[in-house]
Amino acid sequence: MFSTFEIVKDLCEKQGISLNTLEDKLKLGKNSLYGLKRNQPSAERLQQIADYFNVSTDYLLGRTDNPSIAKDDTIAGYTSDDLRKMAENAKTFDGKPLTEEDIDAIQNIIEIYLRGR
Repeated sequence: MFSTFEIVKDLCEKQGISLNTLEDKLKLGKNSLYGLKRNQPSAERLQQIADYFNVSTDYLLGRTDNPSIAKDDTIAGYTSDDLRKMAENAKTFDGKPLTEEDIDAIQNIIEIYLRGR
């Protein structure tokens, strides 16, 4: 399990910026991010950093390895567009193209299945 400081430092490296640059962009005091080595950040500071990197606060706290932010419009991590593409890739038994109604029905079935898992 990594500390919040190590996670923020890693995110900075992946974006090719220094911790000092991040502090400047977020209008934080000089070397304030180094305080994450010793102390947990405030909820406000944590959210500010999470918003900058577009990651979840749980990811910054080391509670999950998934940096993605859970969204209300996802089902089991899939967006409606993802589910639509899955349904569009389905084929009929005789190989004929699916109608829009068929695709809608298949998308609904996939959604129901994923919600029940």
